[in-house]
Amino acid sequence: MKVGALSHAFTLPETKLREGCSNISLFVFEQYVSPISCTLQKTPGKPGAKQKGRGMKYVVDTIGGPTGGDAWQAAVTEAYFPLDTDYQNRREFSGTLEIFSLGPVSVSKMRCNAVSYRRHRRHFLNERDASLLITIPEMSEVNFSQGSRTVKCAPGGFLLERGDAPYEFWHGKPNALWVLKVPSSSVRARIGSAERLSALSFDATQGVAALFIDTVRTTIGHADNVGEAAREMAGRHILEMLCLSIVSDDRVLDSSISPIRAGHLHRAEQHIRDNLKSFDLGPQAVADACGISLRYLQGLFQDSNKSINGFIRDHRLDRCAEELMLLTNTSSIAEIAYRWGFADQSQFCKHYRARFGCSPTDTRREAAVRAGHASTLRGRH
Repeated sequence: MKVGALSHAFTLPETKLREGCSNISLFVFEQYVSPISCTLQKTPGKPGAKQKGRGMKYVVDTIGGPTGGDAWQAAVTEAYFPLDTDYQNRREFSGTLEIFSLGPVSVSKMRCNAVSYRRHRRHFLNERDASLLITIPEMSEVNFSQGSRTVKCAPGGFLLERGDAPYEFWHGKPNALWVLKVPSSSVRARIGSAERLSALSFDATQGVAALFIDTVRTTIGHADNVGEAAREMAGRHILEMLCLSIVSDDRVLDSSISPIRAGHLHRAEQHIRDNLKSFDLGPQAVADACGISLRYLQGLFQDSNKSINGFIRDHRLDRCAEELMLLTNTSSIAEIAYRWGFADQSQFCKHYRARFGCSPTDTRREAAVRAGHASTLRGRH
């Protein structure tokens, strides 16, 4: 296997680096290079060099070995998370995978032969951070099964997949896909629990969903002309457009309560999410804004096994965590906490550790280490 320059964030497992395997090359570019101009003959970066790459591309072909599928499994595991793969022809499998980091969102463009992916419970037992995958097929239909749901998604739509539950994803023909990986916590902070979103296919031929997909394509098309701060901002914009597309569909309402109460609860929760920075946000303020009594509001949250104050606090914590993971955010931890409604930093740190199992400083440090920018931690505590 031939391996190009590996960045700090992507290191292929040693077990894959053996003679007789299919070629897999990894290119890290100082600027994004289009698939037309990037081939296996492209000169890779210098091993060990500090990379400022905006694009990363895996190319798996079948030259010189019997197991193209093994190389592809290594690539998708590095790009997303551990999973198993199956192929119509493992020996002759080929594909390309380009990856772009946009702050809280990872966007990849994939083109490959027919393949099946399986995510088993053993794959995520030790994972702390759950993720959602959003797949946008470009050439042919994809299939997805998770829990009791099985769904198909054709070009012109997009599909939601939970990464913290077993699933199977497959397409029986060669395909081109856009795949977004977003933290479940970021989606939860904006539109509520991600559990009810699993295995839902959305029509993206019109309305907000069509704008969302166009935004993804346009953003990647300009990725080589913008800096890290702009990419993070673009990633947050894509995240907001995704969430807006999802909540435009009535299927995401809580189906465990009556439609009227579900509608009232949804409006109350959305009012909270839209006003998390307000120090006046509280149960009575939410009830007044929604035109319902405080008692009725409390009953709505109790029906869903929630408390109003707990809901407000947890969503504020989620937004703080999201900001702490942004490398371009130079605000101190105290400033971030205050911006999201926490006036007492000691109480903020206590609640943060209870929710995430680590301190705010740990979150910021881990994000910097993952990106290879540990020096950016100085002066940001």
